[in-house]
Amino acid sequence: MDIAQANEEFGIAGVLSICDGRGGFPLICIDNDHARAEICGYGGQVLCYRPESEAQDLLFLSEHAYFQPGRAIKGGMPVCWPWFGPDPEPRGRPDHGFVRTRHWTLLGTESRVDGSTRVRLGCRDDDTSRILWPHSFALELAVTVGPTLEVALITRNTGDKPMTITQALHSYFRVGDVRRAQVLGLAGYEYIDKVASITNLDRPPAPPAAGEAVDVRIKQSGPINFDGPVNRIYLDTAERLVIDDPALGRQIHIDREGSNSAVVWNPWVEQSRHMGDFGDEEYLGMVCVETTNAADDAVTIAPGDSHRMASRYGIVHD
Repeated sequence: MDIAQANEEFGIAGVLSICDGRGGFPLICIDNDHARAEICGYGGQVLCYRPESEAQDLLFLSEHAYFQPGRAIKGGMPVCWPWFGPDPEPRGRPDHGFVRTRHWTLLGTESRVDGSTRVRLGCRDDDTSRILWPHSFALELAVTVGPTLEVALITRNTGDKPMTITQALHSYFRVGDVRRAQVLGLAGYEYIDKVASITNLDRPPAPPAAGEAVDVRIKQSGPINFDGPVNRIYLDTAERLVIDDPALGRQIHIDREGSNSAVVWNPWVEQSRHMGDFGDEEYLGMVCVETTNAADDAVTIAPGDSHRMASRYGIVHD
């Protein structure tokens, strides 16, 4: 992205500018009457969002995050697409798909009547993407920065055969102390526990066929608390989720669209120590609550059709 040309075409005086960010990646900076935000052109990734009335950012970004070509940025809101988690086949392809390590194209910017700012970025198939995933697509990320943060991921099938995707807005949220935080809105829902072993179940499932993965499924009782590693895919849920954060005296409200699953993740102590792009103690100040189409919630898109997955994020004080 040519920075001077991008500012001439897409800049909004006093509100939006494009500059060279860390690692030389283009950074879209927004400062309007409602909030400040930064969006990285690499990965199409929202890095931060802070309403004018707030002292703390909504999102968490690791101090050790890589800003290097071919490496994912740890924190903010990475886009996982066209698969969530490990390579589903598997063929050695990257975890969480390939668009979070690609350069996105800035498609448009807009100041809206209510004072919010909208940014649209796009990513399309090319020769390198078709080696990894043999489909034609047009992907668009629409980010609206206002009193709330709204993020929509629209997938268009531009090919001549159906395609099936899993995906996530892999949002990292800042919390004051995850040991005191809770996630509300998932009580009574079943989840796939990626941490628990089969031996922890009272009635383990039947042994899998050779090479088949086993899902450990449990029903959530009450709010989600954090006293160890958490890595869960919640199923058949589309209602509002809430992160209750007494250490910062706030709640984060998450409203979803086009998503019937959600992921909750915190790496805790041991995994944190083994991640080079994450501080040993940073797990205390973050939690991921992700809007997803994951596991049973995979989406099949017919040729010429599209699917829209979106979230709205707001901060509420007691």
